[in-house]
Amino acid sequence: MSETSKGPLAVALFYEKPHAPRVVAKGRGDVGQAIVDTARQHGVPLEQNPALAEALSAIELDREIPKELYQAVAIVIGFVLRASGQIGPAKRPRSAAKR
Repeated sequence: MSETSKGPLAVALFYEKPHAPRVVAKGRGDVGQAIVDTARQHGVPLEQNPALAEALSAIELDREIPKELYQAVAIVIGFVLRASGQIGPAKRPRSAAKR
């Protein structure tokens, strides 16, 4: 989701293993706001990332995201899973052992 002078841009993804996430809804202005409102009504966590929203909005509906966006989308999916309680908090990387 991102805010612009044209109104909010929202992109909804659907993810089911083993496939890549795919874009299932996208829109700006009233349509974007409707996507946001629907997500909130259903308890779907929202992540604001304007650059990612713009990149995802260029993908045709019902298409899988390109490999170039896997890492950025994986971060968002992790956020959503943690926010919904489906997985625990992110683990911090271990520091190098002291000698």
